[in-house]
Amino acid sequence: MTQYLVAIHHPDDYDPSVEDEAMTRDIDMLNEEMEAAGVRIFAGGLRPASNAKSLRAQPNGEVLVTDGPYLETKEHVGGFWMLEAADLDEALAWGRKAAVACRAPVEVRPFF
Repeated sequence: MTQYLVAIHHPDDYDPSVEDEAMTRDIDMLNEEMEAAGVRIFAGGLRPASNAKSLRAQPNGEVLVTDGPYLETKEHVGGFWMLEAADLDEALAWGRKAAVACRAPVEVRPFF
């Protein structure tokens, strides 16, 4: 079985207050369904990208730490699941459910 990342994308100005009880319930139900199916390895939500620290190795061997995400984009990963699925089709089926439950775009990508 292959492991997949199912990542939820939020805009940089995402307001968590839009996450109402119905959305929380839908995400909880999806987590329960994933656990019951035995596909969920790990799941987690992330704080806004503004809370990130980026680390870059310098030619002199030091590591530079800066505030903010590594890439400046209009979207960032807001949360994710690590799943173990039989194939891409199964992972995409879970991704579809995640897009509906989270009311946000989803990316599905296999691990090496």
